[in-house]
Amino acid sequence: MFRLLVAGGWPIYLLLLLSVASLSLIVERFLFLRRSRIVPAELSDQVLNEYRQTYSLSEETLGNLSSHSLLGRVLSLIVKHADSSPEKVRELLSVESMLVARQLERFLNAIGTIASIAPLMGLFGTVIGMIEIFAAHASDGSADPLHLAHGISVALYNTALGLAVAIPSLICYRYFRSVVDGFLSDMEHIAMNFFYAIRESSANR
Repeated sequence: MFRLLVAGGWPIYLLLLLSVASLSLIVERFLFLRRSRIVPAELSDQVLNEYRQTYSLSEETLGNLSSHSLLGRVLSLIVKHADSSPEKVRELLSVESMLVARQLERFLNAIGTIASIAPLMGLFGTVIGMIEIFAAHASDGSADPLHLAHGISVALYNTALGLAVAIPSLICYRYFRSVVDGFLSDMEHIAMNFFYAIRESSANR
């Protein structure tokens, strides 16, 4: 197998690098995009119950909340501006949401790009290999069909490896996009419900 990869030519080394890069980014995103790290269950209820005890949270508590998760950052922002108008809070949440989305979408474009260029790189390697094979046969006047078929099969390893890199990369890219969109939607819904619950609690104290 190693000899076949070596015989596939220099483009196959680029594909191997792309495969390592894609695998590394996919593993990183799987570890990062966990619900417990992004939108922990019951976090908003816990913070709301704690807020209702004193109708405020200490700076230390807010700092811990902000570093707890991405949702914690959003909830901390809402608590800090609990007395602000809904319009101002929405504006602040819009800015914070962009920052959160940037963290959630980190490396996704890189994975998508690898999924797009890997098949092209594989095809390029196959074309280069075919050119070299036919040039070699033309120069020595050889017309052995078995030798020619073997050379073509080796050249096609580039295409096969390109597809092997692209297919899982594309699947993971689509999956991560769906996960990120779901997190952002959940976070927006939780944040607005939390804000109005905070306002209602403050008004009824």
